[in-house]
Amino acid sequence: MNGTQAQLAKRAVAAVFLLNGLGFAALFARVPAVRDRLDLSVAGVGLLLLALSAGTLTALPLSGAVVHRWGPARSVLAGAVLAAVGFSAIGAGLELGSSAVVAAGLAVYGVGTSTWDVAMNVEGAEVERRVGHTLMPRLHAAYSIGTVGGALLGAAAARYGVPLPIELALVVPICLFGPMIAVRRFLPADPETAPGAGSDVRRAAGAWAEPRTLLIGLMVCSFALVEGVANDWMALAIVDGHDQSQTVGALGYGAFVTAMTLGRLLGGSVLDRLGRIRVLQATGALAVLGAGTVIVAGPLPLVLAGAAVWGVGASLGFPVGMSAAADDPGRAPARVAVVGSIGYTAFLAGPPLVGFLAEGFGVLRGLTVVLVAAVVGVSAATATRRTPQDASAGQGAG
Repeated sequence: MNGTQAQLAKRAVAAVFLLNGLGFAALFARVPAVRDRLDLSVAGVGLLLLALSAGTLTALPLSGAVVHRWGPARSVLAGAVLAAVGFSAIGAGLELGSSAVVAAGLAVYGVGTSTWDVAMNVEGAEVERRVGHTLMPRLHAAYSIGTVGGALLGAAAARYGVPLPIELALVVPICLFGPMIAVRRFLPADPETAPGAGSDVRRAAGAWAEPRTLLIGLMVCSFALVEGVANDWMALAIVDGHDQSQTVGALGYGAFVTAMTLGRLLGGSVLDRLGRIRVLQATGALAVLGAGTVIVAGPLPLVLAGAAVWGVGASLGFPVGMSAAADDPGRAPARVAVVGSIGYTAFLAGPPLVGFLAEGFGVLRGLTVVLVAAVVGVSAATATRRTPQDASAGQGAG
């Protein structure tokens, strides 16, 4: 593979990461608008978000096999189509004032975005392996840049009273046609790891029985919960918990994703100097500090600062996990699919759990699940250490 082809593939997968993040944040920065349009309680919001978890749960057992059979490019495209259908249904449900239609849209979106996510991480790990240096944190930074754009779009729409269905109507073509163009520059299949090969199917199944892979998955799941709770609840926590406007809530969410983006852009050099385990321990501590500040702080500037620190704390868990899963090039596709799938289970438990806690104790206290998740993530971080076999197999990230 020549250098030009590698650079095109790197840009293409970064664009796919960015578009996935933009679509996600454009929706979740407007959670208060969904709550108001459907006249839901806090627990009702949690139950509605459970539909997203249901869609993700449906896709998770299949995503690894889908990526192996279709390849990352086709899987990303299929996920983008489903995400666009989900967004359209959400917009229609809000126009109709129907929680059932919105829930169905969230479920379809959950199937699409989770398939898209696992596929782009598999492609990212392969690009990282072929170019021979650390890329995964920067790819996830591209996702975060997309979430910054989506959050700013949501804030602007809230500020000027643009209904969420109109906002989603603008997002759908971007998140549909963008991936259609980008995946044309994905890497050609490696003959030794061609999608659909019987050996790949066996490897995909075998990866689910590897203790190290499962422990990396637990670490990724924990940090994904740290990130996911902020994605789902940050705006609403600032609006309801700190009595602020929807615009301020969207900006607080923007502070979180902006800080997370910076953490990912700068994380590669820090990882090279300090190593995976130390970096994960430090980011876990920052997540606890930032989330705790959002929970207990009174003055708005301190709350926003806490959101930013929380963002740095959430920045590197997922990409470091993907890099660790890809340490052995021959096993990378199967392991990345497993770790990515496990990581996505954070979206199954997070929204309803925080919703039920918020209903009984208040939305800010419901965020305490982040503190527990960060501690679990740090405890599992030792699994990201390279094994002698992986170190001798080839160069991966981290």
